[in-house]
Amino acid sequence: MSHTPGVRQAQKQRTRQALLDAALALLEEQSLSSLGLREVTRAVGVAPTAFYRHFRSTADLGVALVEEALGSLHPMIRTAVSTADDSGERIARAVEVIARHVEAHAAHVRFVARERHGGVQQVRDAIREQLARFAREVKDELAKDRESAGWDDADLLMLAHLYVDQMLVTASLFLEALDAPWEERERVARLATRQLRLISLGRRHWLD
Repeated sequence: MSHTPGVRQAQKQRTRQALLDAALALLEEQSLSSLGLREVTRAVGVAPTAFYRHFRSTADLGVALVEEALGSLHPMIRTAVSTADDSGERIARAVEVIARHVEAHAAHVRFVARERHGGVQQVRDAIREQLARFAREVKDELAKDRESAGWDDADLLMLAHLYVDQMLVTASLFLEALDAPWEERERVARLATRQLRLISLGRRHWLD
């Protein structure tokens, strides 16, 4: 009997994850605003009432998907943009992280790309907050660079947002090239590298 609470908790977590996975699969063909909770529970094989043991609404489920899609990226992005002797190394790391993430989590990336400007306010807000958090983390790393001497916080945050926005563009390009030949993915990587490098070059002359 002493193991019963642990078993129940594990089962609850499995059901919650199954609901998230089913919703993500269904969202490959539709937007979150058109997704019905009965569709999700039917795909998992549980009663509709079971949905409310895990999520308050489909919007709440969408927010959980945003966290699942972007939450794990924070340590990887911090590592990618951490202080390096050469900005080219930093850019190469960032492009590699994005490419790997898109390849491993294409459905999540597609969901975020669609719902970033979608019809569910809570999900748009959750994505916006995650991206703002990325920008703050990038700013903190950029502030450690010698090139940041003399920059104020507002300008550093603006620069960080430029990098984050470009990373989103890069993720979209990798997503479009996911099933393309290897040469096309290489072309995307080269283009992303050049675009990030252009931002870095502009940074060097900002205080001029």
